[in-house]
Amino acid sequence: MADLHLLGAAVRGFRERTAPADVGVRDLGGRRRARGLRREELAGLAGVSEDYLRRVEQGRRHPSADVVNALARALRLPQPDYERLCALAGFAPTAGTVPREAGPAAERFLRRMAGTAVCVVDATWTVVAWTPAWRAMCSTASDSDPAGRNVARQIFTGERSSIRRTAEEETEFRRLLVDDLRRASLRYPRDDALAGLVAALREASEAFDALWTSPAAPGPVSGRVLLDDPEFGSIAIDSDIVGLRDDDLRAVVFTAAAGSADADRLAALLDPRVETDLHPFYGAGSTR
Repeated sequence: MADLHLLGAAVRGFRERTAPADVGVRDLGGRRRARGLRREELAGLAGVSEDYLRRVEQGRRHPSADVVNALARALRLPQPDYERLCALAGFAPTAGTVPREAGPAAERFLRRMAGTAVCVVDATWTVVAWTPAWRAMCSTASDSDPAGRNVARQIFTGERSSIRRTAEEETEFRRLLVDDLRRASLRYPRDDALAGLVAALREASEAFDALWTSPAAPGPVSGRVLLDDPEFGSIAIDSDIVGLRDDDLRAVVFTAAAGSADADRLAALLDPRVETDLHPFYGAGSTR
């Protein structure tokens, strides 16, 4: 059931928190009298009248699913906020397919983090873009085969990797992966590739199947991994997952504690390799 007053407050809140530059609205130098986007600016981006949008924000109009989707696209809402907006309007999220390319926000993030090992994954946990430092750290990563870049497939089928976790960290990370794939399957029920991935993992891994059929228990978004290198040995690295304001993407950032011996060894490992990599970032469909 729709809650129009909460829906209106949510739309107004998202509008006021959205920087014009983030959604392609240019500030021509005039002094802005409102926080975030003006109502007329959002109305123009979404293709509705300013009066209609005012009524929505006041809880006096029940927008259609198409209008909710148009507002979400105009605001460039991340998936959780889009789902919240749909729930308040009384609609199910549109059942599309998983976005599989890094958008402008992800590209900017990677370029600014070029010296740090960062990869961007989509909702299926397939790596779609990465920094030169991540490429240097994960030298076995495939550039061309998306299946070879799927983290869940690597983890649950035991593919060889230079990154390993303690038993406890591995358990928590597996829970996070399964929970993310379960929620992605609800958001994208018509995505055949996602359905095929889940079916393949359930057949190939008893551990995955057991977690898939168990109650949801999401793991933490931060953890510790060990990077095994034949020259520098085992390097302890923190792994943090950061949600991106883009199409259902998240960045996995690998760093070592500042001032530690691990940080020194990681820098010594990465620096010469990164210097020989001319590409600032790689991504699905990229021509860079």
